[in-house]
Amino acid sequence: MAKVGVVLLNLGGPERIQDVGPFLYNLFADPEIIRLPNPALQKPLAWLISSLRAGKSQAAYRSIGGGSPLRRITEQQARELQSNLRQRGIEATSYVAMRYWHPFTESAVADIKADGIDEVVVLPLYPHFSISTSGSSFRELQRLRQSDPAFARLPIRCIRSYYDDPGYVGAMAELIAREIRACPNPAEAHVFFSAHGVPKSYVEEAGDPYQREIETCAQLIMDKLAQDLGHPNPFTLAYQSRVGPVEWLKP
Repeated sequence: MAKVGVVLLNLGGPERIQDVGPFLYNLFADPEIIRLPNPALQKPLAWLISSLRAGKSQAAYRSIGGGSPLRRITEQQARELQSNLRQRGIEATSYVAMRYWHPFTESAVADIKADGIDEVVVLPLYPHFSISTSGSSFRELQRLRQSDPAFARLPIRCIRSYYDDPGYVGAMAELIAREIRACPNPAEAHVFFSAHGVPKSYVEEAGDPYQREIETCAQLIMDKLAQDLGHPNPFTLAYQSRVGPVEWLKP
């Protein structure tokens, strides 16, 4: 039986307060996060932004316990996915590949080669595709394949997005329905979706499907809620986390 490596892609996050500055630098040094006409400016700008934002970001991380829980949660997901696949008779081993903090993608690739994996399936933990999230991680994997003949020989399949998968939509609807039923007037409960934004130019000029996938997903979830609850609910979709002077998705 083939040994399958399942790579879970995620953003990564600083686990300690002293990691915040270097994490922000790695984030903004990625040209898919901030696109500049002159690549030589990327690292100086990343240093400037990370230096200016470090204090505010450190305060935010202190408010949630001193660091990001993302690695712990992602590694738990990886273990449970691996267990589930093995119960189904698939010889699978899961790996976590963070884009901007440990464990980095290079570490996952090294473990895949050491374990003698025969083929690789790549699962982004971003349900909606964007050039700045899944796209950036896919490109990092491609860069490593181009520089590593042993890794390049492994068959690899990438799950692009799953924003409209019935299982995902149903899981989101189930979580929301639980809260709607707890409201004094369930039929009047207003559902508010908050999605991480991207620069408007990504959508209009680079063809990023992110906005379309987010909006379609929100509507599919609301349709499933109406079906499960027996009544429609009002909802709003908004975007957050703007960076820099360029226009980002609204509202």
